[in-house]
Amino acid sequence: MDRRDAIKNMSMGLSAGALGGFSLKNDSWNKNEEKYTQATNGLPPLEITNVKAIATAPEGIELIVVKVETSEPGLYGLGCATFRQRARPVVSAVDDYLHDLCVGMNVNNIENIWQMAYQSSYWRNGPVLNNALSGLDQALWDIKGKRANMPVYELLGGKVRFAVDTYTHAGADTIEEVIENVKGYMDQGYRHVRIQWGGYGSSTLASKADFKEAGFGMERDQFIDPQAYLRGARELFAKVREEVGNDVELLHDIHERIQPIDAINLLQDLEQYRPFFIEDPLSPENMDYFKQLRAKTSVPIAMGELLNNPHEWLRPMSNRWFDFIRIHISQIGGITPAMKVARLGEWFNVRTAWHGPGDVSPVGHAANAHIDLAVWNFGIQEAAHMVRDPSEQMQEVFSGIPRVENGYMHVNEAPGLGVDIDEEAAANYPIPDQQLNEWTQIRNRDGTPIRP
Repeated sequence: MDRRDAIKNMSMGLSAGALGGFSLKNDSWNKNEEKYTQATNGLPPLEITNVKAIATAPEGIELIVVKVETSEPGLYGLGCATFRQRARPVVSAVDDYLHDLCVGMNVNNIENIWQMAYQSSYWRNGPVLNNALSGLDQALWDIKGKRANMPVYELLGGKVRFAVDTYTHAGADTIEEVIENVKGYMDQGYRHVRIQWGGYGSSTLASKADFKEAGFGMERDQFIDPQAYLRGARELFAKVREEVGNDVELLHDIHERIQPIDAINLLQDLEQYRPFFIEDPLSPENMDYFKQLRAKTSVPIAMGELLNNPHEWLRPMSNRWFDFIRIHISQIGGITPAMKVARLGEWFNVRTAWHGPGDVSPVGHAANAHIDLAVWNFGIQEAAHMVRDPSEQMQEVFSGIPRVENGYMHVNEAPGLGVDIDEEAAANYPIPDQQLNEWTQIRNRDGTPIRP
């Protein structure tokens, strides 16, 4: 079906009332297009002419941006598809598959395009294809905002708050450094700070890697001592809360490094320090333990960074097993499914806390913020360094980056998502030839891989 036939069929399906009382059933195609343009506030249908991936690493971290071009010269949209652990397959998924699927489609029909792209791979919810779809979806919303001459949050219902409250990270190798960092962020206006002693699982507290002495694994492999981490997490909260008082909210990320029973016991012990939330206490493979965890502790729980399948969050959210949904907008499929997740959470008192790390492009951070501004059940937003204090290289490649002031993130109020990319500058920072992103790889004392 060509564009004229599609417009004709769509126009014939519209009610006469929607078009100011005119019946289109017997009009010529030209008249149909004229009435369709009137019905869409003067915006004629546009076709997608090109979909491509832009890979860049201005700070050494692989970032993937999807650019969707249209039949209107100069009109394009950008979306974030970053998946640094599999960056090149995402580029291929965009360039070799989504391009062919989307060219010729009506750029207005975001839900239609999303559903077609989601189902076109037959097997669904894979991380590579989900990231590619996320970039496509965000780019389509960017285009829609530009056409409407409005920021995307206006299209999502308008602002519920003046800005987006954020948290930042105060990790360090010693508790004294953590305390110093927390106080520094409080001086900058932050009301929420995540505390970590020695990274995820406090690997710096582990004393001996028996597997390395046995010649097992790779020399680069990190290891943790779960019991050392558990002792350290309790000590960390006790000392930080004693030093900084109750005027700041403290967060912590277990990152699924411990057994479910250990997580239950740890959260019970941390209740007295009033965490704002404890993130990812259980792995996706242990979701049913959330029912037991919820029954044992009143500590707020955040979950979802590793989830990419709606079936993984539907049951826990509807059962109120955690308090914050923390899925990755540039991984689950973009703004379209994220808004559905937010609406689901509204009915079950689950607040949003979208994942916002350093391996999300400024376009992805902007997408997070536009949703945050528009949904009622917003909780908190993670703010990576690129929005807190973007480097010169990042600003060379990206313009319109959201900014953080006094702990609040602000978008720049430009139409669409508000972020643009300089493709020539991006090409000056190619992604690394070797993709060995091993931070997720960590072992127990005997060498058993521990799930992130």
